[in-house]
Amino acid sequence: MDIKTYIYETGKRARNAARIMARAETDIKNAALEKTASIILDRQQALLDANQIDMHTATEGGLNMALLDRLELTPERIDAMADGLRQVAKLEDPIGNMTKLKQQPSGIKVAQMRVPLGVVGIIYESRPNVTADAAGLCLKSGNATILRGGSESINSNLAIAACIHEGLVAAGLPADAVQVIETTDRQAVGELLRLSEFVDVIVPRGGKNLIERVSSEARMPVIKHLDGICHVYIDDLANLEMAVKIAYNAKTQRYGTCNTMECLLVAEAVAKTVLEKLGPMFEQAHVEIRGCEKSRKLLPGIKAATEEDYRTEYLAPIMSLRIVKNIDEAMDHIEVYGSHHTDCIVTEDQQRARRFLREVDSSSVMVNASTRFADGYEYGLGAEVGISTDKFHARGPVGLEGLTSQKYVVIGDGQIRQ
Repeated sequence: MDIKTYIYETGKRARNAARIMARAETDIKNAALEKTASIILDRQQALLDANQIDMHTATEGGLNMALLDRLELTPERIDAMADGLRQVAKLEDPIGNMTKLKQQPSGIKVAQMRVPLGVVGIIYESRPNVTADAAGLCLKSGNATILRGGSESINSNLAIAACIHEGLVAAGLPADAVQVIETTDRQAVGELLRLSEFVDVIVPRGGKNLIERVSSEARMPVIKHLDGICHVYIDDLANLEMAVKIAYNAKTQRYGTCNTMECLLVAEAVAKTVLEKLGPMFEQAHVEIRGCEKSRKLLPGIKAATEEDYRTEYLAPIMSLRIVKNIDEAMDHIEVYGSHHTDCIVTEDQQRARRFLREVDSSSVMVNASTRFADGYEYGLGAEVGISTDKFHARGPVGLEGLTSQKYVVIGDGQIRQ
């Protein structure tokens, strides 16, 4: 079978499965999620073995450290996959919920009902855990999904998909509700992006080149974010001990994620105290700092930041640094250089905190918390299919509700329009 026919048939099966998923009862969907979680834990060694094949191939192929980190499965990450599925199972099922029920002067009752999107296509790189996370959320929200992972993670993805298929069938749901594209041929991506007959929305997760390609070629709506240029601003009225912990964690807890801090902004009045503590900590963690002229006077060993540095998502132990006068200058910097992903202020002043929350135009805005919390699992969504920095149709981590739409329903008892 050629690639075009293969993708067409995959889409056709997904559309048929989507009709079954849309009417699936909550307890059946939850049973599939619970069963899949158990199978994933039981098959831990098989998943690790499949992942080791991918890791070896990727290492030999020169994949960079950030992507290798995303690709690797560990027992802890497998546990987290299973836990994410079980958390999704515990969440309230949004499908069929009716809101805003109101009787009109004509006597009809009008409401809005939450419904699945239909068939969700997800194109992603490296992270095999996306296979389980995305499948679980699409399943619970009554959607079918077509998953196209990167060639570097093909063995891991297929091994996880086998667990999902077994869980679906055990619960009486169609295995076609979750399909992983089994070819690594790049033509498959182009064919999927043209499959508007069957695919209702595309979610790209990966590097900027992938997302730009999907945005350019897709013939259906796209839920996406381009960059994760996340900021932490340490205010002059911050608890400085707290500020140091937050900034250090936001950068070093994990380097290769889109919610990692890439730029630290520090108020001029506290810069000396803050950087005297943070400088050695980052140096010990082998984090390269590229700073403005003022910050280089306080940390003479750091490199000079360029204009491009402030616009860069490093996904590596590199960060930019700038000393600013106040919150206004910090917010101005974020507006110019940020990517509308996640930005944080550390302050004890409630008025400034409220200003930051209100005025910073990002999908997640935080007060006194690490940017690393910008994640569907940490937000109580169970998992996420991705993070959107768009303003339609979803924004921030996309969980169950982001994978649904609403339709109007009208209930009458014989009314006719005069």
